[in-house]
Amino acid sequence: METIDCRGMNCPEPVLQAKAALEQGRLQFAILVDNQASCENVLRFGRSRGCRVVSVQQGSDFEIRLIAPDQAAAVDPEFRAADYPCEIPVSKKIVYVIASDCMGRGSDELGWALLQTYVSTIGQVSPLPWRILFYNGGVKLVATAGKALEALQKLEGQGVEIWSCGTCLEFFHLEEDLQVGRTTNMYDILESMAMADKVVSPF
Repeated sequence: METIDCRGMNCPEPVLQAKAALEQGRLQFAILVDNQASCENVLRFGRSRGCRVVSVQQGSDFEIRLIAPDQAAAVDPEFRAADYPCEIPVSKKIVYVIASDCMGRGSDELGWALLQTYVSTIGQVSPLPWRILFYNGGVKLVATAGKALEALQKLEGQGVEIWSCGTCLEFFHLEEDLQVGRTTNMYDILESMAMADKVVSPF
């Protein structure tokens, strides 16, 4: 299936690209965009033309696949670009709190493995958090090799702030082993929670 790369384009350009493709007689193609608003606009446009549409998220990008019923349905003289603005919702401040090195009760070894999986899955949930806070035994995840640490480094690269309690790092003698994010204090941890629209914790 042909893919039309519309990443970096402002609305309604991705919709205009989809419209042009339909009018050129392309009956199956995909539009690639890099934000939710453009994805929803292309989906809405495709449905308005009687197309079968489906979107697939690929990391931070979205691929919208369109299958047109026939060429006649592709042309619409009443198309208005103004109907497809980029109304991107304001991002909410979501804070994840990791306050232990064990998720659940029963087995510390299993709890550590579960927490590794939990943290490594955060990047697959939309939207991404604003900050991830680590304190008490949770700071072991920012100083210990594993898939959680790798996931946190990737999240930091995507703009997520990783903050760890300095007192906790010192208590566990991990202050020299911090491998991602920055150290913080209890005031900043409390302020982050107070400022958050939602606080998420696995405990």
